[in-house]
Amino acid sequence: MKASTNWLKALVPGLTASPSEIAKRFTAAGLEVEAMHAYGKGSEACVVAKVVSMKAHPTKSGLRLVTVDLGGREQEVVCGAPNVPDPGGLVVFAPLGAHLPAKNMTIEKRTIAGVVSEGMLCSESELGLTEESDGILILPAGIAAPGTPLVNAVPEVVDTVLEVNTLNRADALGHIGLAREIAALYGISWTLPAPAGGAALGAKATSEVVNVTVSDTERCPHYAAHAVFGVTIAPSPLAVRYRLAALGVRAISNLVDITNLAMFLYGHPMHAFDLDRVKGAKIVVRRAQDGEAFTSLDGVARTLSSDDLVIADAEGAVALAGVMGGATSEISASTTNVLFECAYFEPRGVRRASRRHGLHTESSHRFERGVDPSRVPDALAHAVGLTTSWSAGSSSAKSSLHVVEGVSRADAGARTLPKVTLRGARLDQLLGVHVPLDEARSILESLGFACEAAGESLVASVPSHRHDVLREVDLIDEVVRFRGLDSIPTTLPAIRPSREHGESEELSRRARASAIAVGLSEAITYSFTSDEMLAKVGAPKSTVILKNPLSEHHSVMRTTLLSGLLEAVSRAKRHGEHEVRLFTLGPVFLPAKTKGDLPEEPLQFAAVIAGHRQGYLAKAVPVDAWDAKGMAEGVVARLVGREPTIASDPNGTATWLHPRARATVSVGDRIVGRVGLLHPDVAEAFDLGEAPICVLELSLSSIGARAASTRFQAIPKFPASPRDIALVVADSTPAGDIASAIRHAAGELATDVILFDRFTGVHVPEGHASLAYRVVYRAADRTLTDAEVDASHAKVVAEVEQKFGAQLRG
Repeated sequence: MKASTNWLKALVPGLTASPSEIAKRFTAAGLEVEAMHAYGKGSEACVVAKVVSMKAHPTKSGLRLVTVDLGGREQEVVCGAPNVPDPGGLVVFAPLGAHLPAKNMTIEKRTIAGVVSEGMLCSESELGLTEESDGILILPAGIAAPGTPLVNAVPEVVDTVLEVNTLNRADALGHIGLAREIAALYGISWTLPAPAGGAALGAKATSEVVNVTVSDTERCPHYAAHAVFGVTIAPSPLAVRYRLAALGVRAISNLVDITNLAMFLYGHPMHAFDLDRVKGAKIVVRRAQDGEAFTSLDGVARTLSSDDLVIADAEGAVALAGVMGGATSEISASTTNVLFECAYFEPRGVRRASRRHGLHTESSHRFERGVDPSRVPDALAHAVGLTTSWSAGSSSAKSSLHVVEGVSRADAGARTLPKVTLRGARLDQLLGVHVPLDEARSILESLGFACEAAGESLVASVPSHRHDVLREVDLIDEVVRFRGLDSIPTTLPAIRPSREHGESEELSRRARASAIAVGLSEAITYSFTSDEMLAKVGAPKSTVILKNPLSEHHSVMRTTLLSGLLEAVSRAKRHGEHEVRLFTLGPVFLPAKTKGDLPEEPLQFAAVIAGHRQGYLAKAVPVDAWDAKGMAEGVVARLVGREPTIASDPNGTATWLHPRARATVSVGDRIVGRVGLLHPDVAEAFDLGEAPICVLELSLSSIGARAASTRFQAIPKFPASPRDIALVVADSTPAGDIASAIRHAAGELATDVILFDRFTGVHVPEGHASLAYRVVYRAADRTLTDAEVDASHAKVVAEVEQKFGAQLRG
């Protein structure tokens, strides 16, 4: 909601606060002012000038020398505008030194084609009043004497506009609602202003003009119409045009501008029909027929549904109720008779129609939030009053102008205003500070609530403009926001743990810490995805389908974390970021094990690495399967407190991994995940290019109790006795199997088994490789003797020779 501070001050006599102070008070009271804009800045330096004479420029065609009277002093300026008025016309003059921010221009003495010009005649766009203009601004005759500051002649040329976030406060979507708020905040006595006056200059019975019928009183419980005959279409007064422009609305004509002005004043939308174009002099508020055609004011042909509420004449729809009028009955330059309508439309129906047709208008924005039906007569009277006063400017217009007496009305019955009880004890308890009931009553009454004392309580009658107040806590909220949240003392609450961390929460926390420790960053991915995206990964099709998805791309619940993670990698690559180290964790949604049960939601972890392996003083190389293995070992070892077993799995079921670079991840005798390089087909489906991408998937639910809490041990007191062993084995022998056999044979004395070299070539038979391991022996209670180490190491040699046919390499 854009709010004019000039208008607020006009509505609240005695309000002298600056715009910034008003913004602070609104924000403190819950109506956050998100921005402030200076309208017409620079106009303060300009004055009213009267054209004295005009002649052609001596050397430059298209330019004229204009002499203006500035109030006892004449000034000649060079002007190229085509619409300079004849002598006696009033224009706007910017003197030397004036700065016009709209064009980032400072007026300076200039020589134009040999003629000195000191000052400038200004257009509306140069003054920042409108975005476009066809020439200089010509003021109405007699508006002010020459030399009068423009801001004194037309105060609306300078304003400060506040952008107020009204949330769902429908009453704050009009200046009267905001005026009520600011008057209460500053303790200023305030009454609702009367509608604009305008005498009826003739009369007819309503039935002679238009027949109004409301066939759907549920969607439209209140409808009113009023006709005015003999109007003259003309531009609105400057003050109105600039007030609307400050609020972001382009002035069109006096009748259209009147409806906008009434809407911004009362927060209640209106519409004006050309009465002569309303077929059959008939207005019907009804549901549309499925497939009924309607062309809205924006020129778009629309197809209506039976859920749309329309205003129709004898031949068809002329307005989409609460959203936008129709092109067939719009106000035009030839309009002489006008029918104003003002109604209350049920909010949910307007919201559905607005979304269905993709039309979010100033009107629908207000109706969707629920306008005040009691303001219908006032808004209608205001519009009619302005019309009669503006259109009766001449005796000829006055003689032909007349207003239909009475209002055509359809009313489903008066609304019963709810009453809410506010208990003093509950008020103090909830706020944590004593608030006298008299103070609470004063605040509520300043906002329009009628209050009655009932012992230590108040019974508040909720006004029709505050339909959002339904409960006692709503009244308490009204009190505290006007007292100010800073009036509530700050105290630290007594915090007591409600429960211990659940197993899954602790597991998630440890998994995050483990991933971050190995250099991964967390990606937050949606639990929603699409079957198409799951198919790209080769994951199971989802059995959990959303009834009301945000979009077709988020229509099912995921069965794998990889789809969202690979989308993130693809997005990063499209933005030029090729070095990716990401992980995510969360539940996946799998079919229930037993028919009729809820879906299974196991907790899983996934990580990807793409890009290059950086080396110190070495050329970076693309990541490969060893990086995937290292990522798996680093994450799982930190998570479970021991090294996992990584075993090649060429015939496994993880079809999203490369068959020659995929492996299982086991803790003890249980497989807890898969690791390897992404399959080229999956990489192509996500447009990830040909570079290798490492992928890790873990089932945190399978790890479960195997996850170890952080443990610390003392630094060893006794020295280690390392032994190196180089084994020549068949090239197809998994290095991890050999390491497991070494650890098993060495027994408890072996604290580490480390593969530190792989060699092929000279002295190594073809089809074989030399794998070098370092076995670290250490005892916790003594220094090992060479004999003990040699005996244990001999067992290692015998084991690998017998199990793998390995040969020692000298």
